[in-house]
Amino acid sequence: MFKYQKDGISVISVLDTRRKLDSGLYRVRIRVIFRRQVREYNTGKELSEDDWAELPDTKKRKLISVRDDLQSSFSRIVSIIKELTEDFSFDVLNTRLGIGSSTSFNTMFQSRIENLQEEGRIGTAENYSYALKAAEKFAGKDIQLRSMTVQFFERFEKFLLNEGQSYTTIGMYFRAIRSIVQQAKKIGVINEASYPFGEGRYEIPEGNGRKIALSLEQVGKIVRYTDNFGKTPLYKDLWFFSYLCNGINVTDMLKLKFSNIIDGEICWLRQKTVRTSRKKVEIKAVIVPEIQRIIDQHGNPLSADNYIFPFLKGGETPERQREIVKDITKRINRKMKVIGKKLGIDHISTYTARHSFATILKYSGANTNFIKEQLGHSSLETTENYLKSFEKTERIKNATLLTNFD
Repeated sequence: MFKYQKDGISVISVLDTRRKLDSGLYRVRIRVIFRRQVREYNTGKELSEDDWAELPDTKKRKLISVRDDLQSSFSRIVSIIKELTEDFSFDVLNTRLGIGSSTSFNTMFQSRIENLQEEGRIGTAENYSYALKAAEKFAGKDIQLRSMTVQFFERFEKFLLNEGQSYTTIGMYFRAIRSIVQQAKKIGVINEASYPFGEGRYEIPEGNGRKIALSLEQVGKIVRYTDNFGKTPLYKDLWFFSYLCNGINVTDMLKLKFSNIIDGEICWLRQKTVRTSRKKVEIKAVIVPEIQRIIDQHGNPLSADNYIFPFLKGGETPERQREIVKDITKRINRKMKVIGKKLGIDHISTYTARHSFATILKYSGANTNFIKEQLGHSSLETTENYLKSFEKTERIKNATLLTNFD
């Protein structure tokens, strides 16, 4: 009678005719279906088959009262499911309904990973999997959310450091874990007093980071470098293309189609943030002669439906796309490491292209807000992190002015 379906979750009210009660009636239940798993929740109501058939349009006062109560039970379950958004699991639903005594962090985390995989967000799902494996290595397969206190994360941090993990990696793991704990707070599994993150509680460490932005002179040396060996020109040009296209990441670069070229610019939405940002910001890069040369030399034949570069063919599964992107990224980074060694430039990678784009623009006097838009960042704080190496150089230069007496 009552039905709801969204995001792969179905909810329906049913008369359970599998077993007749001593009263000759049948129980009315709320059935929830998710990933082919079925759970049924009792409503406390019992009806005959005739009353059930009559219920939707009944004028009888007694049945109207039953229908209203069923509507209330149904709406409560649907309301909880809507709140859970991408973190739905029967374990959490049971806890919210007061059926389960506790909720496993592992279950919530695994549910998030599976949802990410179904959405085709394979890279994010992979990162979350690493974080879950680290947490389970530290605390086991049944971590209760209420046990994840400030002290828990302090011990977890020390454990990871002893395992040889960097603060950058620890930060990545803990930000993924925090998103699960935040959702647990949102849906009422834990309360605000138990929430472990934030000022005066546990603060997620940030990696010190290394200076990975190059100078304009160094970029010039890379562009002019040639050994005409194998795939050197291809992978060097892909790196240069990324640099020229606002530091576009390899995933977005390989997914560009000729239809993304509009009025002399390449236009795209950043896949990393398009699902999480409320405002969808289109990034644009002017096609300068160097970009056009790379497209002409290494690209597919011109056609609106063609990918610009000949790595994706169309029709690949998200998992296969991820494999191709990772393979091309490794190939670019491997070749750029060789070039860097020949030129005496450390740490050239696809990340370097993005940081160098931002930092060189800043050196040239570009406004930080403009750089933020070009990078597709949602906040200035993220952009400012990219510009830390610039700020340090500026501090060093300005400090020398204090003793420049001549």
